[in-house]
Amino acid sequence: MDSVAVAFTKCPTCGSDKIKKVRRKWTGKFHGQTYSVPRLEFYECPACGEKVYDREAMRKIEAHSLALVKARAS
Repeated sequence: MDSVAVAFTKCPTCGSDKIKKVRRKWTGKFHGQTYSVPRLEFYECPACGEKVYDREAMRKIEAHSLALVKARAS
């Protein structure tokens, strides 16, 4: 299956055209435990703070997710 890259030019929440692709450490929480994904690429809107993740970013988040690590270990 071919992967199609999606480039966001407008924020889906507020409609701002200032949304941009960023690369930085991303942090999430699961049952009070913090986990992070280093150098994650995603889109972020400086106007409203909305974060948009493409398929590759979601795969990286899932690979680091404590919830999925527990599910895979079961």
